[in-house]
Order: sequence, then structure tokens, then C-alpha cells
Amino acid sequence: MNAPSPNLLGSLLESAVSTHSSLLGRAAHALILRTHDTPLSSFLCNHLVNMYSKLDRINSAEILLSLTNPRTVVTWTSLISGCVHNRRFTSALLHFTNMRRESVLPNDFTFPCVFKASASLHMPFTGKQLHALALKGGNILDVFVGCSAFDMYSKTGLRVEARNMFDEMPHRNLATWNAYISNAVQDGRCLDAVSAFKKFLSVGGEPNAITFCVFLNACADMASLELGIQLHGFIVRSRYREDVSVSNGLIDFYGKCGDIVSSEMIFNRIGSGRRNVVSWCSMLAALVQNHEEERACMVFLKARKEVEPTDFMISSVLSACAELGGLELGRSVHALAVKACVDENIFVGSALVYLYGKCGSIENAEQVFREMPERNLVTWNALIGGYAHLGDVDMALTLFEEMTLGSFGIAPSYVTLVSVLSACSRAGAVERGLHIFESMRGRYGIEPGAEHYACIVDLLGRSGLVDRAYEFIKRMPILPTISVWGALLGSCKMHGKTKLGKIAAEKLFQLDPDDSGNHVVFSNMLASAGRWEEATIVRKEMRDIGIKKNVGYSWVAVKNRVHVFQAKDSSHEKNSEIQAMLAKLRVEMKKTGYVPDTNLSLFDLEEEEKASEVWYHSEKIALAFGLIALPHGVPIRVTKNLRICGDCHSAIKFISKIVGREIIVRDNNRFHHFKDGWCSCKDYW
Repeated sequence: MNAPSPNLLGSLLESAVSTHSSLLGRAAHALILRTHDTPLSSFLCNHLVNMYSKLDRINSAEILLSLTNPRTVVTWTSLISGCVHNRRFTSALLHFTNMRRESVLPNDFTFPCVFKASASLHMPFTGKQLHALALKGGNILDVFVGCSAFDMYSKTGLRVEARNMFDEMPHRNLATWNAYISNAVQDGRCLDAVSAFKKFLSVGGEPNAITFCVFLNACADMASLELGIQLHGFIVRSRYREDVSVSNGLIDFYGKCGDIVSSEMIFNRIGSGRRNVVSWCSMLAALVQNHEEERACMVFLKARKEVEPTDFMISSVLSACAELGGLELGRSVHALAVKACVDENIFVGSALVYLYGKCGSIENAEQVFREMPERNLVTWNALIGGYAHLGDVDMALTLFEEMTLGSFGIAPSYVTLVSVLSACSRAGAVERGLHIFESMRGRYGIEPGAEHYACIVDLLGRSGLVDRAYEFIKRMPILPTISVWGALLGSCKMHGKTKLGKIAAEKLFQLDPDDSGNHVVFSNMLASAGRWEEATIVRKEMRDIGIKKNVGYSWVAVKNRVHVFQAKDSSHEKNSEIQAMLAKLRVEMKKTGYVPDTNLSLFDLEEEEKASEVWYHSEKIALAFGLIALPHGVPIRVTKNLRICGDCHSAIKFISKIVGREIIVRDNNRFHHFKDGWCSCKDYW
């Protein structure tokens, strides 16, 4: 049997790399040792070092390198590129140093590898040294070496050096332009990216799929729908119209710009045979970003028939479940994440904490949080936010201190402090909330924004300090926003401050004249104060300018079906049983001291009619159905699209004690966890 030729053996080793087959590579190595005398030729040694390093068997590659004589630049570059390929950047630079000690000069293939390693380790000083070496050897004139040096400077934040490097390059290929545009987008310089793209076209450049996708990212970051549409037209005329990666970029762009119809049109045009996992992820993310959570869940179910779920896909659908309050569906997705072995992924874990916190299942949120192998700021924010939704200020602040002062030492973000202040607001912790707010700049280096000011207004207002809240608004260094005036209006309604409420309402009507919620709150406040004529005028104004009041809905999920109710709803198939349950509860509640809060009736009626009016609110009907449909021991979860009314809040406290059930109500503001006649909000609702 003739020994296989070195070229054939080299091809066999390359096949092992391309198929990621360590077994094939080792078998080829054994065949080489059987059929060739040692020492092996440099050709075979270089192929072996390349194979082992690319397959992340660095120890074997290093042993082979030590047995190779002479060690050429090709041998060293094979090892260095393998280290970079497997993200062993420190090892790559160490081997480069050893190569230089042997007086081996790097070539045009070595420099791109070590530039990438220094960029990935964020070592600009090392990158500059490599640049000097490439300049000294004349390698910097090579377009790939120059492009790598430019990319290194961009990724290490040296903008001036990056720009100088780009301007001094004698030749720029497509990869160079793509690198420039991509780094400009990542650095937040979208207008610079747009200018570079135009210049690229003006010098006769032909963009590829990467160029189009990067430019679409720039358009999305600027929310420039018009510019993106122009690029879409350019793509249609080019040969990349049918390119799946470009179509995925268009789905993402239109989704981020709020044009979900165009996203769906492009997604459907790709066709089921050509869609990849990125197509599904892009469509799913577009729906979630545009608050189409229910449709996002449907898309996820369809995606499962075509592709294996990824960590990004699962984290996106978990966010959709959280916004829907779909705890049971979220649990199913959690099980799927465990099955797909992505439950320990930091993004999936953070989404799970957010889901359980948002759905009021704080015990599950805590369990996922504690079991995560690593946590980032988003994870901490998700659990702090969960406590804030429940109004558990003690746990929110304890976790906040653990995050910032403990062994973790994580600096809080803008969002963290919004959650912490929100927790203080919902629990009525005035002094603690004010102390945190006043220490934002000095202690955490965060400039308070509109959301923080709104939390303080809400904090003071809920605690009855409405006049102080108004004085706080007048001293704000920024213009009060809708959320700030909205917080004051809500506080005025809660504490019957109609004079201040009118000021807040007028400001809101100026800032957002089409929002029905502000008109309704103001009208309800006047009605609660018995000022029926003024309340009627506000409602008439709403009708005259075409503003419609949002209809209140409450719903309960039972056996994978969502049951939705409106006030005075009698359309449900179990209506007779629901009415019987309501009548029974009314009798029992009256015995235990429940008195309807007829001030919350929005019509000028007799007292008995007012009591009947508030009794048939949607949340009470949904709760009655839950008591009928769900077995004893199972918590009843009611979700409402508007704020829970004061009478319903009071009534559900009575009901939780009478029936001995755990009742969780999620309205559009927070969670209310009722048990044994108490609510988690401690009446700071």
C-alpha cells in the first residue's frame, strides 16, 4: 500500500476542521504517523497544529509546535489563529510574544489575529504596539491588516486613531467600509455611518448583505423610517432582494420603527422553506416591541414547528407572557427552556425573573434568581421591580443594598432607581424614598429623570402630602412630563383635592389632549366630590372632541382559556352561577361589616342604585367566576386593564377572608395580593 500524499492528508485534516470532528482529525494524525517518518515535514506539522488549535485542543497543538523544527511563521500563525477562533485571546498574545522571541517575523495573516485578540481584551496599548510593529514591517499597507488595525482602534474606543487609520489606508475594500459603518453604528454615531455609506456608493462600492444589515441598524437606531424605506427600495433593485439575512434585517428595522405591518409582509414573503431561526426571532422581537404580545405568543407556537427554540426566542416570548400576565403559559415556556438546556442562560434567566415578578409569583422569581449561575444588572432590576410591583419596600431595598454594597458591587442604573423609588412610593416610605432620591447624583452619579420625579410626586401624593407634591413639581429643574402631572392627578383623586386636581388635569389636557384616561380620572374625581354638573361637562367635552373612554375589562385564565368580563356583564355561559355567587358573597360581606363605597359611583343616582352600580364592576364578576371555576387551594389571579377601584379593593379584602382564598389582582399599575382580609399594598394603592 502506497503512503497517502501530503496533499491528501492535508485535505483530510482540513475536512476534520470544517466538520468539527476531533475524531477524524486524530485518525488522520494516526495515519500520518503510520505512513510517514519523523520528523514530519513542515507542511504536515502546520496542518496538524492548525487542526488541533481550531478544534480547541490547544495542549495538543502546543506539543506539536514544540516538536516542529523549524517553526515558521505559518506554524505560529496556525496556533495563534486557532486560539483567537476559540476566544483564547490571552493565549494568542502569549504565543505571539514567544514567536517574536524566536525572531520569527509576523506576516499579513498573523496581524489580523493579534489585532482581534487585543481588541477583544480591550488592550489598546498592546494594539498600538502591534500597529507600530506592522508599520515597521510594512504589513500595515495590506488591506486586511489595515482593516484589522482600524477595527481594533474602534472597538477599544480610540476614535481619533481609528479615523486616522481609515483615512491613511491606501486601499479600502468592502470589508473595510463594512467595518467602518458597523463600528460607527455600535458607537452611536449613526449619522456618521449614513455619511460613510453614501461615500462608499459614490466611489463605486457595491454593498453586500452585511452592509445593508448594518445600515438598517443605523436607520433603526435613529428611528428614521423614511431613510430605511429608501434603502429598502435600493435593496429591491439590487440582487439582495431575496437574501434571507437582509430580509431579517428589514423585519427588525420595521419592527423597531413601529411599522409591524411591513415586518409581517417581509416575513411572510420569505416563505416557510427559507426562513431561518433569525427570521423567527426578528419577527417575534418586532411583535413584542410593538406591544403585540398575544400575537407574539402565536408566532412562537408556529416557530416551534419549523425551528428549535433558541435562548433569544425563549427570552422574547417570556417577556410577552409577562406583559400579558400569562403565568401558566410562561411556566410552559420555562419548562421548554429547561428541556432546551437554555434555562441557565443569563438572558433567559433574567426574563424568567421578570415574568414571575410581573405575574406576582415572587417566590418563583426569587427561586430562579438564586439558582442562576451568573446575574447581570438586568437580573437584579427584574427582581427589584417584582418587589416594587408588590409594594414590598423592605425586600426591594434589601436587595438593592445587597446589589450595591455587598460582594457583588454592581452600580445601579437609571432603571434600578426608578424601581426602588416606585417601591417606596407604593409602600408609603416617604423618608426612605426622599433619601434615595437626594443621593442619586452624589452617591450613584445618576441625574434624576422624569420617571424619578414622577415617583417622588407619587410618593408624596399617596402619603397625603399633595400640597408638598405640587410644590416639588414647581421646583423641578426640568419641565414636568405627563407622568409627573398624572401622578399628581391620581393623588388629588385619592385625597379629594379637587382644586389641585383641576390644575393637574388642565396641564395633562395640554400635553396629551387625546388621552381618555386623564379626562376620566378628572371626571371621576369631580363625581366622587358630588360635583355632578362639572363631571357631566367634562364627559360632554370628551364626546364633543371625539375622545372615547377606555372600556374596563377583567379576565381570569382557567384551563388554558381566558374568560373576559365587563362591568354588568351577563353574557358568560355560567352567568347564573356567577350571579348566585355574587349574591351569596354580598350577604356574607354585609354580615362582616362591608359597606359599599358609593362615592365611587360615577352617576348621580339614589344611594341604593349607587351600591348596585359599584357591585357589578368587572373585577368582582371575574372573581366570582374564579371562585366557581378554580378548586379550593388554587390562587385566583384576576387581571384588569385599568386601575382597580376603591370599592372593589375593599370588597376583595372582605372576600379573601370569607372564602379563605389567596386572590391576586393585577391592574395597570401594580399587584394586589389579598389574603385573610389583608392586601399587600397596605391600602397604598
